[in-house]
Amino acid sequence: MEVEKNLQTNKSKRVKTDYDIIIIGAGAAGLLAAHFCSKIPNKKILLLDHNKQVGRKILISGGGRCNFTNIYSSPDFFYSSNPHFCKSALSRYTPWDFLDLIQEHKIEYYEKKLGQLFCKNSAKDIVSMLLKLIDKNNVDLKLEIKNLEVSYKDETFVTYNDEYQFSSSELIIATGGLSVPPIGATGFGHQIAKQFGHKIIPATPALVPFKVSGFETLKGISLVAKLSCNEHSITEDLLFTHKGISGPAVLKISLYWNPADQIQIDWLPELNIVSEIEKAPNKTLLKTSLKRHLPNNFVDHILEKIGIDGDLFCSKITKKELSQIEKYLHHSIIVPSGTEGFRKAEVTRGGIDTFEVSSKTMQSNYQKGLYFIGEVLDVTGQLGGHNFQWAWASAFAVSQALQNQGILKK
Repeated sequence: MEVEKNLQTNKSKRVKTDYDIIIIGAGAAGLLAAHFCSKIPNKKILLLDHNKQVGRKILISGGGRCNFTNIYSSPDFFYSSNPHFCKSALSRYTPWDFLDLIQEHKIEYYEKKLGQLFCKNSAKDIVSMLLKLIDKNNVDLKLEIKNLEVSYKDETFVTYNDEYQFSSSELIIATGGLSVPPIGATGFGHQIAKQFGHKIIPATPALVPFKVSGFETLKGISLVAKLSCNEHSITEDLLFTHKGISGPAVLKISLYWNPADQIQIDWLPELNIVSEIEKAPNKTLLKTSLKRHLPNNFVDHILEKIGIDGDLFCSKITKKELSQIEKYLHHSIIVPSGTEGFRKAEVTRGGIDTFEVSSKTMQSNYQKGLYFIGEVLDVTGQLGGHNFQWAWASAFAVSQALQNQGILKK
């Protein structure tokens, strides 16, 4: 395998510095990894990023309040071609461990729902905390370091561009996935992995709205629905958009969706609509019965879709018409034409094949001293703080691997 790069171009002009550990990517995983690694005695650490600001995804997450973890986070909330990979790291650094940091730094937080924890004030509190944690003599932070390349020779990684040349014995890739390119997301981490012989599970947008035609008149309407796809079901809020459907139920089910897959929707998951219509008083209009449980415009849309007069009395509806209503309301089938892409995706599904990385140390199976953490790996958490928990847990796992005794205090 040939991984050595040509370092001769402008070599004499580069500023050269030696480190023990270099971390590329100053997002959630990279920042916390720098903090943990700084505890290792006699190690000099460099944290690099091509952006001019650290933690940009942290800052925009959770509507600017950062859903920084989920108290119920467990391997069940993660998707990967290697479903066992995340278990080791998640068991060694739990949501409660990260909460200790939050409380130590007196960051106010609250639980929104389903175990989701948010900053009470701003996501900036998380970034400020992480910056304080790495404000140490043995940690250098360099931003706006662009067009990096990596070479390996004589047990040393050389990370360089036209201006700088950094050397280290250990290299941690924490550059994230492809989601939200306007804030700097790139495929750099995947490129480095391929350079060292790793397979990349195809990257696709995840936790993302669907493009679906036929709902244009319902834009802005929301309701609770049950969505099912590939043996997974989610019951939560669904929002109609100008391009299709969004909301927590849609974002969550998108994690399990592949192009051309069908999605079954139950628009009234907590109610049997046939029983509801059959027990309605004789003079109750069909549309009146339906509008007790569903938004008015949505009911009008349904009745037009299935071709039934909403002014019929419930007592006059035929069995065939009841069957049509039941089928549409409880067993609708849609096939999205696609998603709204990486620009709208919360995270990237896919990434570096985790069968080729140690689940205990995060180290490459092909290259000693090369580690991958966070979203760059084929580990995708469900909506609700789980992806941040993976960032924290994988950062702790790599730091454990890099310290001398194998046991690092949290």
